[in-house]
Amino acid sequence: MSDEVKLLPGLKLREITLQVPLDHLNPAAGMIEIFARVVTGKDGEKRPYLLFLQGGPGHEAARPALYPSPQPTWLPRALEDYQVVMLDQRGTGKSTPVSADPDFGPLAGLTPSEQAEYLTHLRADEIVRDAEALRDYLGGKRWTLLGQSFGGFTSVRYLSSHPEGLSGTILTGGLTAVGHPIEDVYAETWRIMMDKSETYYRQFPEDRDRVRQIYNLAREGKIITPNGDKVGADRWRTVGIVLGAQGGGMKLHELLENDPFSPAFRHDLAAMLPFEGRNPLYAIMHESCYADGVATRWAASRTMPREVKRDGTLFAGEHLPRDLFDESSELRPLREAADILANYEWTQLYSTERLASADVPVAAAAYYEDAYVPLKFSTETAGILKDCRLWVTSEYEHNGLRQDARVLDRLIGLLKGQILQ
Repeated sequence: MSDEVKLLPGLKLREITLQVPLDHLNPAAGMIEIFARVVTGKDGEKRPYLLFLQGGPGHEAARPALYPSPQPTWLPRALEDYQVVMLDQRGTGKSTPVSADPDFGPLAGLTPSEQAEYLTHLRADEIVRDAEALRDYLGGKRWTLLGQSFGGFTSVRYLSSHPEGLSGTILTGGLTAVGHPIEDVYAETWRIMMDKSETYYRQFPEDRDRVRQIYNLAREGKIITPNGDKVGADRWRTVGIVLGAQGGGMKLHELLENDPFSPAFRHDLAAMLPFEGRNPLYAIMHESCYADGVATRWAASRTMPREVKRDGTLFAGEHLPRDLFDESSELRPLREAADILANYEWTQLYSTERLASADVPVAAAAYYEDAYVPLKFSTETAGILKDCRLWVTSEYEHNGLRQDARVLDRLIGLLKGQILQ
């Protein structure tokens, strides 16, 4: 364990590292470290805690700063009311990070079945138990959650399993489906991406032929990243993930202006593809986010609509291609573990009854045509919760929290009853 204070311009950081069980239900399975920063602004040390749960899975929390510009953008607004706790979720950042590199990290030297067993303990249920250990270390007072995307999924798990630790919950694009088969979720996200593809071509009609050309080149194995990986047709489609964020359409258009054999195209494509080696948990754990008591069995690939299969100009979003672990040299060492996990029967994450009885106020933003967290399921989940103050908006895409501090400002107002629905 370590606990030390560091100073940045305008900020005080308390950096905490705790030892926790890999498996909280079986501590004999071994220990890992979790790391968190408590971020305090001027005269803010007596304010209550706000635990930020990062999107992902498999991404660490942002590194906080106020100068030369706020990082993350919403931090100054949060510090007006809270001390912000930024947790590197297990397996990420400085919390015993997981790597696909066979010579680094806790998976090094393990068999594929042992790797898969380790990875089963990196889901939202164990992240919540880590958070409870951290809350206890900080004095045990109830705190407020800020959950973005997957962090919102984790917050819903928190409400389902440990509502006694919460004084409030703020969700941005994180009201996940509850009580739906994983196939329902992917069917809806495929529909949304088909719509977003057509919206994109209405803005940039000349790009459709270029996308068709690149899709055919990918089928022939001629789309190659700078490290020599061949990008197959299904993996190429996932560049459409940028259409789920504000400004993503222009970013995609700029990529398509480049010759597909040029260094500019290859480097920009590699940077835009969503599943890569820096954050391997994003790929290997992604489908488990929706596995509420089932095996995933490569759900995104299984549910790809016939229209998408026939039309190479339709994009994918957060749809994990089954061939990814063959095509990506960085992720290939986890190929066998990924297959094992795809057939693993995950435990249930959410209880409708517990969510309905959790006496915790929730303020949530949901976005029309959210490419990653469909609105139809968000509104259903909001209806299950005992006290959910839902704000539905078309002004922002899924990344609204990062784009505009007014998103958090409105949600804090909703949570505190200063803004009426």
